[in-house]
Amino acid sequence: MGNLATPEALIARWREALLDPSLRDLPYKIEINAWGKLEMSPASNRHGRLQVEIGAELRRQLQGGLVISECSILTRIGIRVPDVVWTSPRFMKDYGEITPYVRAPEICVEIVSPSNVQAEIDEKMSAYFDSGAREVWLVAEAGSIRYFGPAGEKAASDYPVRITLPPPVAKP
Repeated sequence: MGNLATPEALIARWREALLDPSLRDLPYKIEINAWGKLEMSPASNRHGRLQVEIGAELRRQLQGGLVISECSILTRIGIRVPDVVWTSPRFMKDYGEITPYVRAPEICVEIVSPSNVQAEIDEKMSAYFDSGAREVWLVAEAGSIRYFGPAGEKAASDYPVRITLPPPVAKP
C-alpha cells in the first residue's frame, strides 16, 4: 500500500510538472493527488466560457481583489486546481504568486463537468475549506451556481456579488 506524499514532495512534484515540456500546451487541467500522481481532466468549450464569465464578474464586482483561473492550491488531498478563485488584497500581500498556494483563497469556484463524481466534488470542497477557503461555489454547465460555506450550502454568497451566467449557445 502506498504512502501519502508529504506537502514538500507534492510541491516538488508540482514544480517538476510545471517544467516538464511534455505537459505543456495540453488541453487538460492537471492536478496532483495525495500520492503525488498526476490527474488530468479534459474541459469543454462551455467549461472554458464559464470560467471567463465568472472571472470577469468577480473582477468587476469585487474590486480590490484578484481573480485567478486554474489556481494551484496545496490541500490535504494533493494539489488541486479550482477553475476560478478570488483573492483578497490581504491574501495577495501574504502569499503573492507562490505556486502552489499553501492556503486556499477566499472564494474557490469549481465548474462541475459531466465526468465529475459527487464524492470527488465533496472531497474537493472539504479540502478547500480545510485549507482556508471561506466559500466554494459549484457551477453547473447549464449555468446555475450553488454557494457553500464551511457549514454547508447557503442561498447566496456572503460577498457583495451576484452572477447570472448565460445559457449554453444552441447549435444552428
